[in-house]
Amino acid sequence: MSSATRAARPNKATGTSGGGVRPTRGAMALTTGLLIVFLLYSIAPTWFLLVSSTKNQTDLYSTFGLWFSGNHFVDNLQAIWNYHDGVFGRWIGNSVLYSTVGAAGSTFISLAAGYGISKFGFRGRGALFAVIVGASLLPSTLLAFPLYLVFSDIGLTNTIWAVLIPYFINPFGVYLGKVYADTSVPTELMEAARIDGAGETRIFFSVALNLMRTGGVTIFMLDFINIWNNFFLPLFMLNGERTFPVTLGLFSWVQQAQTARDMNTLVLTGSLLSIIPLAIFMFALQKYWRSGILMGSLK
Repeated sequence: MSSATRAARPNKATGTSGGGVRPTRGAMALTTGLLIVFLLYSIAPTWFLLVSSTKNQTDLYSTFGLWFSGNHFVDNLQAIWNYHDGVFGRWIGNSVLYSTVGAAGSTFISLAAGYGISKFGFRGRGALFAVIVGASLLPSTLLAFPLYLVFSDIGLTNTIWAVLIPYFINPFGVYLGKVYADTSVPTELMEAARIDGAGETRIFFSVALNLMRTGGVTIFMLDFINIWNNFFLPLFMLNGERTFPVTLGLFSWVQQAQTARDMNTLVLTGSLLSIIPLAIFMFALQKYWRSGILMGSLK
C-alpha cells in the first residue's frame, strides 16, 4: 500500500482522514447553538422595534413586548411625519447630509494621506504613522468637549461646519488608506507614470485613486455608519432643533416625554425608520465592502 493511500484512509482513533481534523458532533452542536444565541441577541432589538412600531400607546404597555397585538403602523407613521411640522423628516435629511458629505471628505483625505505616507519617504514618517495609529485608539466621546471649546472660540458652534470638519479627520481612515495603498498601488506603475511625464498630482488622481477604489468604498462605508450613529459631537455642537441629526432628535423626544405627554410610540417608530437608510446603504455596497475588508485583512 502506498503512502498516499495510507494518508487518505480515516484514522480509527480520531475518526478523521489525513486531510485534517474533523470536529466532533458535540463541538458542532455547541458551535451551532452559540451562533443561534448570537443571532437572536443581534436581531432582538430590531425585532422589538418592528413589533413596537405597530402598536398604539395602550398596546405598548398592556401586551407582550415581542409579539404583535394590532396594526397601527400607518397611524404611527402619520403621527411621526406630522409631529411638529414634520421635523423628523428634517432630521433624516440632516443625517443624510452629515453622513454623506462627512464620509466623502473623510474618505478623500484618508486616501490622500495614506497614499502619501505609503509611497513617499520623508523624515519622521514612522513617527507620524505611529501618532496616527495612536490617535485612532482615542474614543470619539473623549474629544467631543475639547472640540466644542475650539469651535466655540472661532464662532462655528451651532453650524453644520462644527459637525462636518471633525468628521473630515479620521486617523483610522488614514491607517486604512495606507494599508490599501501598500497593497493596491504598485511602485513600478508610479515610476512608469513618472517616466511618461505625469506629475504627482495626476498620478494620484488618475492612477492611485482608481486602484484604491475598493478600499475607498470600505472607508466611506465605515465613516458613513459612524457619522450616522454619532451622538455626542452633535450634542455638544448643535443647539437648534432644525439642525439636529436623527439620533439627537430622537433623544430630544425622549427628554420631552419625561415632562410632557408620552411619546414612546413616536420614539420607537422613529428609531425603526432611522435604521432603514443604513440597511439600504449596507446592501447596496455589500459587494465592495466585502472585498475591501478582505483586502485589508490580507495585508
